[in-house]
Amino acid sequence: MTSVLQPPPPAGRELSNPPSDGISNLRFSNHSDHLLVSSWDKSVRLYDASENVLRGEFLHGGPVLDCCFHDDSSGFSAGADNTVRRLVFSSNKEDILGRHDAPVRCVEYSYAAGQLITGSWDKTLKCWDPRGASGQDRTLVGTYPQPERVYSLSLVGNRLVVATAGRHVNVYDLRNMSQPEQRRESSLKYQTRCVRCYPNGTGYALSSVEGRVAMEYFDLSETSQAKKYAFKCHRKSEAGRDIVFPVNVIAFHPIYGTFATGGCDGYVNVWDGNNKKRLYQYSKYPSSIAALSFSRDGRLLAVASSYTFEEGDKPHEPDAIYVRSVNEIEVKPKPKVYPNPPS
Repeated sequence: MTSVLQPPPPAGRELSNPPSDGISNLRFSNHSDHLLVSSWDKSVRLYDASENVLRGEFLHGGPVLDCCFHDDSSGFSAGADNTVRRLVFSSNKEDILGRHDAPVRCVEYSYAAGQLITGSWDKTLKCWDPRGASGQDRTLVGTYPQPERVYSLSLVGNRLVVATAGRHVNVYDLRNMSQPEQRRESSLKYQTRCVRCYPNGTGYALSSVEGRVAMEYFDLSETSQAKKYAFKCHRKSEAGRDIVFPVNVIAFHPIYGTFATGGCDGYVNVWDGNNKKRLYQYSKYPSSIAALSFSRDGRLLAVASSYTFEEGDKPHEPDAIYVRSVNEIEVKPKPKVYPNPPS
């Protein structure tokens, strides 16, 4: 008797033991299919996404707003208790790298600089050297004032992009943090939700609460700046009215450079930024898309379906993490088809 293999559910495989409150971020490791997840339930969880196993859990003193890997055996987290922590998975130990004066919204580890960069609602950016002994004095490399509260950070090579409240965008070279290389304003009219650098290092994508994404370039020459554009997404028409949703997250595919966006409409869309085309839309998830991450080889996409309280406190679907297998057709740019010249 042959067993019939059930096709995977359309949303992807749901991870067991999910967080019990809103998911603030999730990230795949650069070395394996390990997945690090931070949550408002004050936890950071480490999963093996391909085995669907919870490998470790750390509990903090307040909601955890972001997390990232250092290597496959350790990571960092930051949260509403103003602290920046290093997590060691093998021993389930943690230590405090340092503190901000307000909740810490973002944390990114730079392999190029060997530093951890944190952005806070205290309107500063801090750089830490995690190789230093524990304790704020020994690990803090520098503090850099920002024009407003930090909402999103992204790194590519030695470049760091900082998006803050008030639609400010600062671009830094990590090798000289004394002042921004460029000070910009978002080309979108509404609050910034997410900024992510292109994997090829030429620019960044930025999303707003008003269903739009802007594609920007670092090179200030006229030819490069002529390539920038913005597009509408995560919207629907109902009874002749346009309903617009925040675009919470952008995630680039590591192989093809295409990118996924996740919105409060519960949809994940995949885009080819170079050809200005939508490649794919996954079937709707039960709740807002709070976070997205492609695995290092682009074979898996982790999706956090988790209400982001954009409509205040109301009954909502349980917070869940789905891991879906990515088909090449969903993420690979389609070649341009040119009409045959007349014979």
